[in-house]
Formats: sequence, structure tokens, C-alpha cells
Amino acid sequence: MTTEREPFRSRVHGRVLAAVALGGLLGGTARYGLALAFPTPAGSFPLTTFAVNVSGAFLLALLLVYLVEVRQRAGYARPFAAVGFLGSYTTYSTWMFDTDRLLGGGDHTLALLNVLGSLLAGLAATVLGLAVGRRVTARPGGPHRFRSRFRSRFRSRFRSRFRSRFRRMP
Repeated sequence: MTTEREPFRSRVHGRVLAAVALGGLLGGTARYGLALAFPTPAGSFPLTTFAVNVSGAFLLALLLVYLVEVRQRAGYARPFAAVGFLGSYTTYSTWMFDTDRLLGGGDHTLALLNVLGSLLAGLAATVLGLAVGRRVTARPGGPHRFRSRFRSRFRSRFRSRFRSRFRRMP
């Protein structure tokens, strides 16, 4: 007896794909805007790509600590922010293009510095993001201490009214 599996497309919820696509659009646009604002001159170290990738590694670690260890029910936040936005904000292709450009120009030292420096700085940024995220969540009140009492009260009242109205609907 064989069971047929559903096609991949039917298993993936359309809203998740939309969240990834929207996050990717915004993240790629942010990266492109930074590349236009801070262009890398030919033959120099690609500092913009380096800064984008390292900051993206830090932000991804920080975000995942919050989503996995604190919020736990992330909904569309993880596909939107982690996969979509930060996935397209950080860029492997531009990193390798910059490295190839440096190698093509004969700047082997800068190319090696770009590869190893990006790897090591990205790893350090990830470790730092995890540490900062866990430290913030370990404090009394955790990450939620920044929320105002009014906002929390408003949300709880809104949710209870919203749920009670739709429970009555046939």
C-alpha cells in the first residue's frame, strides 16, 4: 500500500510564502539602498557588503533568540523577518562577487581578508547576538518590560472583545 504525498506547493501555506516574499522585497531593497549610499570603489575592501552581512548575522541571532526562546509562537514573524528580510538583506552572492572582483584585480590579500574576515566577523556577530538576546531575556521582566501598561491592557481588552464577537457568529 502506497500513500501519495501532497505536492510541495499544497503543503506550504500561501501566507507564509507571502510573508517571505514581502520580507525579501524589503530586505533586498534595504541592502541595495545601502550599496547605493556607500559604494565600494574599485580595488578597495567591500566594506558595505561586509557591514551588511555582519549586522545581518547579529540581527538574525538576536531575532531568533526572541522568537524561539521568548515568543515561541512566532506566527509569520520568523518567515517574514528571519527568512525574508534578513535572508535577502545579507547576501552570499554579493560577498562572492566582491571577492571575485578583488581576485580579478589581483588583490589576493584583500580577497582573502574579505572571505576570512566576513566568516569570522559573522560568527562573532552571531555569538554576540545570541549572548545579548539571552541576557536581555534573562533580566527581570524580560524583553516585555519595555511595553507600556496601557498597550498591554488595550491588547487584552481588544482580544477578548474580538474573540467574544466571533464566537457568536454561526
